[in-house]
Amino acid sequence: MTRAKEGGRLVREPAPGRPEVSHQAFLGRIGIARSDMTPPVGIYARNWGAAEHDRAESIHRPLAVTALTLAADNDQGPLVLLDFDLGWWRNETLFSEFRRRLLEQLGLPSAQLIIAVSHTHSTVTLTDPDPNLPGSDLLEGYYGRVARAAREAAEQAIANATEAVLDWQVGRCGLAANRDFPDPSDGRQRVLCGYNPHGRADDTLLVGRVTDSDGVLKATLVNYACHPTTLAWENKAISPDFVGAMRETIESAGGAPALFLQGASGDLAPRYQYVGDTSVADRHGRQLGYAVLAALQGMEPPATRLVFDRVVESGAPLAVWRHKSVKPSRKLLASEATVDVPLKEWPSAEQLEQQQRTCEDRALQERLRRKRDIRRTIGDESTFPLPIWVWRIGDVLLIGSRAEAYSRLQLDLRNRFPDQTLICMNLINGSIGYLPPDDAYDTDVYQAWQTPFARGGLEATIDGMAGLLDAMFRQERRESPS
Repeated sequence: MTRAKEGGRLVREPAPGRPEVSHQAFLGRIGIARSDMTPPVGIYARNWGAAEHDRAESIHRPLAVTALTLAADNDQGPLVLLDFDLGWWRNETLFSEFRRRLLEQLGLPSAQLIIAVSHTHSTVTLTDPDPNLPGSDLLEGYYGRVARAAREAAEQAIANATEAVLDWQVGRCGLAANRDFPDPSDGRQRVLCGYNPHGRADDTLLVGRVTDSDGVLKATLVNYACHPTTLAWENKAISPDFVGAMRETIESAGGAPALFLQGASGDLAPRYQYVGDTSVADRHGRQLGYAVLAALQGMEPPATRLVFDRVVESGAPLAVWRHKSVKPSRKLLASEATVDVPLKEWPSAEQLEQQQRTCEDRALQERLRRKRDIRRTIGDESTFPLPIWVWRIGDVLLIGSRAEAYSRLQLDLRNRFPDQTLICMNLINGSIGYLPPDDAYDTDVYQAWQTPFARGGLEATIDGMAGLLDAMFRQERRESPS
């Protein structure tokens, strides 16, 4: 059997002269729901060291949590994915309690819940309330609102789930660019965090389409790797960044909710960013939204595949293909594991706290506050057991961790498993730090000096994920009938 990637589809030839285009899909009970969780103006929302403000002064676009639930049948507990318009969790204790309560309320085992954030940098700072931080007094009440919105969306999605098909298509989008820019004024291998016109960027866009038994669109899933850092220190508005306009563009065309699944974007961001003008974020969102709509238009009808039919002799010998109905897979699995990732030798959390208290530079103070929070998360060992989640959704695999991996992770995994459709995600079920490649540690680059992970962390994570996928495939081969 021969295989080749063509136009985002896998072309197979199971028998001489009868090629067909494979169909990556899932058939089961799928639910979708959304709840608003827009914070109040005045809340603490300082996410940039260079920012001179602490409180949000306006709302650019509302924030939401969107729930997707997947079940193979009525008796099986669902897989629940929650897509939040949030940045990252600075406090592990805060997040662990948030997730524990949600698992308890929904009656789910840990492997069946993924809490994903879009990673917008223009939203509420997810940290402990602190009387020294202006607007921090509103945080506790807002966390309660987020928790209620998450539960409401998940329960509504479970309740309204119906039999549906989730198909996938590979597209392309040029929004993301490499953001490791060698400082042209510094000869010490300093690397700036911004557009590198000579760097390469992964433009892979995975689009999922959910349709009901009548072929009506129920939801669109967007897996793309790009930092939502359009808006930066000058912006004083709460905003989902480009994700908001992306959703609006897709939903206005199809009338169904769209979810954003952040990919391995540690080294990827828009070319033009770090602005206070919200119209730039909207323009970026429309660019991604139009790419998604183009991919949707290129998809075959739900639950069909293209099969070579016959030759028609005309002015040229014409190859005629036709649509053939197929029964998508109902396979649904969820598992979690850990990968031991090496850690740097850092000061203790108490030492970092003392440094932060005596620091008078606002930007450096912010760095120390974040470093302290990370140190509290990772503990004092030489390695950290990084949690990994894997879901099989029909013929497609979703894999991710709470770290911010470079795009090399998704490129390497897709090269290792060329016959699989892989959804790779950053910042799921928590937040911890970057996973840059080995050679990044030879330069003065933010992602390498910011992260608690030592050299080799990304490579260990890729190997661990590949091993987990291999183990899943071996188990499936043992269980499949001969």
